[in-house]
Amino acid sequence: MGGWSRHKFFRELASGCLLPTARQGAEQVWQLLLVCLLSRLLWMSGLPPPVKHLWAVGGGFYVLYLFFELHMVWVVLLSLLCYLFLFLCRHSNTRGAFLSVTVFVYLLLGELHMMDTSDWHKMRGSQMVVAMKAVSLALDLDRGALTRVPSPLQFMGYIYCVGTVVFGPWVSFSSYLEALEGRRLSFAWFFKVCWSWLKSQCFLMLSNCVAPYLFPYFIPVYGERLLRSKKRRKIRGWLPKWLMAYENTLSFHASNYFLAHLSETTATLSGAGFSLEKDHPRWDLTVSRPLEVEFPRSVGQAAASWNLPVTRFLRTYVFDRAVHFGTFWAIMLTYAAAALLHGLSFHLCAVLASLGWTTYVEHVLRKRLATLLDACVLSKKCKPNCAHRNKKALWVRAINLLFGVLALIHLTYLGSVFSSSVDYMEEDEDDFSHYAIQKWTELSWTSHWLTFASWISYRLVL
Repeated sequence: MGGWSRHKFFRELASGCLLPTARQGAEQVWQLLLVCLLSRLLWMSGLPPPVKHLWAVGGGFYVLYLFFELHMVWVVLLSLLCYLFLFLCRHSNTRGAFLSVTVFVYLLLGELHMMDTSDWHKMRGSQMVVAMKAVSLALDLDRGALTRVPSPLQFMGYIYCVGTVVFGPWVSFSSYLEALEGRRLSFAWFFKVCWSWLKSQCFLMLSNCVAPYLFPYFIPVYGERLLRSKKRRKIRGWLPKWLMAYENTLSFHASNYFLAHLSETTATLSGAGFSLEKDHPRWDLTVSRPLEVEFPRSVGQAAASWNLPVTRFLRTYVFDRAVHFGTFWAIMLTYAAAALLHGLSFHLCAVLASLGWTTYVEHVLRKRLATLLDACVLSKKCKPNCAHRNKKALWVRAINLLFGVLALIHLTYLGSVFSSSVDYMEEDEDDFSHYAIQKWTELSWTSHWLTFASWISYRLVL
C-alpha cells in the first residue's frame, strides 16, 4: 500500500487489510475461545475438583498443541521441572529462590542452545506465564500465603489453565481455585467477554492496517511527499525520522494491546477474570491500560500500565523484596527480572535497562521537585487528600505536561527498535544489536541524553 495514492489507499483499506486481518485473527483463535467456553460451563457443573483439574490440564495441552504443535514439549518440560523442585524442596523455606534460579537457567539455556531460536521465541509468552505461575506459587509457600504444596494435579491444572496458558495473563493460584468454583453466568460476564474481544480486534487492525501508514495517509504531515516508500526513505531531517519511529512504536504498542485484550477475553471466558466484592464476582480483569501508555504522566506509569498482571507480579515478588536495598536497586532488579522472563535478546535487554534507568531518574527528580515546590508533580498522581499545597495550579499542570511529553519521547525512542522487520532477524542476534544501535543512532540517542540531563538536574537541585 506504500506507493498508492491516498484516495486509492482508503478505497482498498477495508477489503485489502481490515477484513482479512479480522478474519485471520478469528480463524486462529476460535478453537481456543471454544475450549475456554467449555471450561467455563464445566466449572459450573458441580463435578469433583479432581475432574475439573484434569479438564484444565487436558484443555491446556490441547491449545498448546494447537498453537505450538510438538514444540509444546518444552513448556511441558518446564512445568515438570518446576514441580520436581517444589516437591524436593517442600520442607525448605527458600523454595522461591531455588525455583527462580532454576527457571531462569532453563529459559537462558532455551534461548541459547536447546532449540531453534525462532521456534523458541514463538513460545516465549507461554513460557513466561508458566514461569511466573511456578515462581509465584513457590514464593507464596515461602511466605505462608499457601500452607502446603499443591498436589500434582492441582499444580498442573493451575499451570495449564486453558484461559491463561497461551496468551496469559498471569493469575495467582488462589484465583485459579476461585475460578474452579464455577460462578453462574451473567450479563456482566458476557459483556466483558464481548467488549474485550472487540477491543482486541480493533487493536489488531490498528497495528496491521493503521499504524504503519499513519503519517503518509491518515495524518499527511508532508502531503504527497510521504506517500511513496522510496521518497519516505529519501526525506531527511529530524521530524520525518521521529514520525517514522512513532509509527513503529505505535504498531508495536497496538500489537501488545491486542494480546492484552485477547488474554482478557480468554481468561474471562474461562471464568478466571474476576474479583470478589462481598462474595459477588466483578468481571473487571484489566491487563493493559492503553491510554496511560499513549498519554503518559510518567515513564514509570506507562511501564506499569503496559501489562498490569506482570507489573503486579514484579512488584509483589521482586520490587517489594528488594526495596530494602534501596529504590535504585529495587527498580533495576525488577527490570532485570523482566528481561530474564522475556528472554535475553540484546534489543530487549537494552530497552529494559534504559527504561529502568529512565524510570529511576524521573522518579527521584520529580520527588525532589515535589518537595521543593510543595506541588503534586510526582511520577504517580497524588491522592486527593495529599499534603501538597499546590495541586491544580497552572504551573503545576505545565510541569506535569512537560514530563508527560518527555515520557512520550522516551517511549517513542525505545519502542522504535521493535519494527516488523525485526521478525526476520531472529536467527542472528548480531542483526538485533545492529538494528537497535542503528535506530537509536538515527534518533541521535535522544532519550539517553535526556535521561542524563535529567540526572544532572536532579543532582543540581538542592
